[in-house]
Amino acid sequence: MKKLKQIIFILIVLVGFNSCQQSENTLESPVQVAFMADVHLQDIYGELSDSDYKGLLNPTNGKYVLARSMQSQLKSTRIYNENYFAFLAALDDVAKRGIKYVVMPGDFSDDGQPMNVRGLKKILEDYKEKYGFRFILTTGNHDPVRPFTMDAGKKDFLGKGGKSQAIMSRDGLYTPKSKEGLPTVVSKDIRKMGYEEIMNLLKNFGFTPDKTDLYWETPFSNYSYGDYNFPEAKKAALFENRQYKIEPLQSTVPDVSYLVEPEEGIWFLAIDGNVYVPKADAEKEPGNASNYNGASIGYNKVLSHKKHLIDWVKSVTERAEKLGKKLVVFSHYPMIDFNDDASDHIRNLMGDGKMQLHRVPEESVAKIFSDAGVKVHFGGHMHINDTGYRKYEEGKSLVNIQIPSLAAYIPAYKIANFGNEKVEIETVVIDSVPRFKELFSLYEQEYNYLESINSEDIWNKDILLANTYHEFTNWHLKELVRLRFLKKDWPKEIKEFLLQSNGMQLAKFAGVDKSNADLEAYRNWTGFDLIFDFYRLRSADKLAIADIGVDRIQQYQLVVNQILKSDYLVEENNSLNEDVREFAHIFDHFLNGAPADHFLLDLKKGSLMNLPN
Repeated sequence: MKKLKQIIFILIVLVGFNSCQQSENTLESPVQVAFMADVHLQDIYGELSDSDYKGLLNPTNGKYVLARSMQSQLKSTRIYNENYFAFLAALDDVAKRGIKYVVMPGDFSDDGQPMNVRGLKKILEDYKEKYGFRFILTTGNHDPVRPFTMDAGKKDFLGKGGKSQAIMSRDGLYTPKSKEGLPTVVSKDIRKMGYEEIMNLLKNFGFTPDKTDLYWETPFSNYSYGDYNFPEAKKAALFENRQYKIEPLQSTVPDVSYLVEPEEGIWFLAIDGNVYVPKADAEKEPGNASNYNGASIGYNKVLSHKKHLIDWVKSVTERAEKLGKKLVVFSHYPMIDFNDDASDHIRNLMGDGKMQLHRVPEESVAKIFSDAGVKVHFGGHMHINDTGYRKYEEGKSLVNIQIPSLAAYIPAYKIANFGNEKVEIETVVIDSVPRFKELFSLYEQEYNYLESINSEDIWNKDILLANTYHEFTNWHLKELVRLRFLKKDWPKEIKEFLLQSNGMQLAKFAGVDKSNADLEAYRNWTGFDLIFDFYRLRSADKLAIADIGVDRIQQYQLVVNQILKSDYLVEENNSLNEDVREFAHIFDHFLNGAPADHFLLDLKKGSLMNLPN
């Protein structure tokens, strides 16, 4: 009876809380926006317009495919092929929900190749015509890879007999390493396009104004909201009118940032965060793409080389506030630490340059853009699901929302409902993807070939047993950890210690008391499981818990807590113990980050609140 009363009491509290939450969370006249970052479209059924080479015949459907090898994508932080089908599935899901706006914050192509950008354009046009979508894009460091067009290619396409097929944009870029290698295919459609070519192909997806837009501007346009007219906007959108000087060059490079109001009351601020810092020879040949560094560092370089954007963003936020516009701010790069503020511990454990630490924005980035009036920013680049949060003494705050990639674990996109003072964020995992197994018979050929030549680091064929796309990306990450991360990121001593241990041994090492846990249950996982789940949590945040399991998460947390409070680990003062403590700190941060699944932002209060799924 006593237990029944307790249950009734809990239910009453929950009902009261939910009703309170409903009234608190109500969004007046919300505008729904879907965000899809880092699609990295490889048009696997595309065509090379200047070559007779059609690709590899797929016996599953009788079509020719221009797809990359499984070996190459399992060593990459992104899937190259199956994300094509995942993108279509995500767009279909958006259509079912009746959402009109789809924002794509960069890396929408594999590497800005004509074949892939043409394929993307066709998909966007098809969905625009069929469902009335309004696509709003900005550029990432893969589109373009450099500010100007450059020759390039890939040596890892799926080829005849399971071998790798090289496709290059000109002769002489690649020579097969053995006589058994397939002859290199040459096609300009595999070059890496610069800004001008990409913008011309995708100009109708935000980069230039539409007649129906109520307003459109760039950081360089010189008209105001009150005197806006379409002919002036078209002139401002011309490529030659969207240039800035980058030190130490006297010449200019492109910046394709823009602001657009497609309907009354909603402004989309698309920030081009790409900064291609010139090399020493750039002054002699400023139009030569090879004379520029890549843009993967992000906002740290914006602060030093693209300061005009900060003043422009401040101007936009002030005008949006004055005119009562809902402001949607997005770019390719994160504005806040995307490691749940564990970056210092990662650096202590693994060293500079590991786990993409060079991409972590300096703290000044968040402060500067918060001072410029940005309250919430949507970014991509990292292929992870995360939320970064900063609140400052003067009352200003900034929330950075990391959009997962459809080409990595966990495959998902974000939906944001923009109210007057509140934004509700929902993360949609793309689990079921029609046709994602369409290339598996070709992978079988590849595996058989690699096996026949006794290839080192051959991939695990069990990935071909995946039943869902979600499961496939889980396998992708697992193989990525085994084939790349463990080899490149981890110090030898702690790596060997973890890989040689099971959960029970690690629990005993941490000093977990038998009275607090059933240590036999800890035998069910190994040190590799711990490392893999470490990466799953980093990639998916709490969305990974469903894959890991609540019981194991609780076991991890108990071990981590015990390590962090165990005095003897400090007293022994050896390098392994120090590394284990740093690892525990990182894991603890990953387990206890800001809400990243379904949550509410209060822009006025600068607060975050978890919402039920």
